[in-house]
Amino acid sequence: MAISTKSRRVILIHSPFGEVRLPRKYVPLLRAGAIMLFVLSVIAVWQLIVMLGQYPSFILPTPREVWDELMRILPTAAFWGHVAATLIAVLGGLLSGAALAILLGYCIAKSPVVNSLVSPLVVASQAIPIVAIAPLLAIWFGYGITPKVVTSLLIVFFPILVSVVAGIRSVEPNLRDLMRSLQANRRQMFTKLEVPSALPMVLSGLKVGATLAVIGAIVGEFVNSDRGLGFLIKQGNGEYNTARTFAALIALIVMALSMYGSVALLERKWLAWRK
Repeated sequence: MAISTKSRRVILIHSPFGEVRLPRKYVPLLRAGAIMLFVLSVIAVWQLIVMLGQYPSFILPTPREVWDELMRILPTAAFWGHVAATLIAVLGGLLSGAALAILLGYCIAKSPVVNSLVSPLVVASQAIPIVAIAPLLAIWFGYGITPKVVTSLLIVFFPILVSVVAGIRSVEPNLRDLMRSLQANRRQMFTKLEVPSALPMVLSGLKVGATLAVIGAIVGEFVNSDRGLGFLIKQGNGEYNTARTFAALIALIVMALSMYGSVALLERKWLAWRK
């Protein structure tokens, strides 16, 4: 099924059964219905696998068992303490990683010297698995929140850096020439041309980084931590409480979707001028 814009009030949906005209106001409802159908299908297949395989709960719990465990831990202060610990690491890693990537990415895009010196090192660093670095970070930075933030920073840094470099380099040369002909100074070139041109790609990189930041924080919590959703997953595995592990995974999915959605809302607001 494909959707194309017909007008501001009506969209045209291409499906195997023909073309359907749908008022634009019903698009959010259609998307919500598709998401709900997907979730219900996953739950149905999950339940069917458990029933046919007759798996014990410590191997694969039923959706109802996971729901009951989630409802049991959801009201507890301990659960929200784990959520807060992971969220702090995620936000710290995303914000610091984005700031560093934007600064270095701009320098790489603008300076051939910086590009030739730094780019090979940055690319080579991506060959090192973050799981291999996480234990070293725990030794170097201790066992508090810092190694989790650094782990998250390292995993979000590269995709945001690439998006910044691509965004700055995407500025059309004729637009630069036009700005120079209008006697624009360096600050005006940056604020009036480079930032608006690069912003779509930078925000796309931030959306990717927002979800990767969650993965980075969890990797850090797996290595050594007594708080966080990563610790909760590890605890559930150690106690063969697979329902708790799934409940923590659901919380992680919600967190990642919330992070992605927050950046998407910023993207819609900041890029409203493009419509």
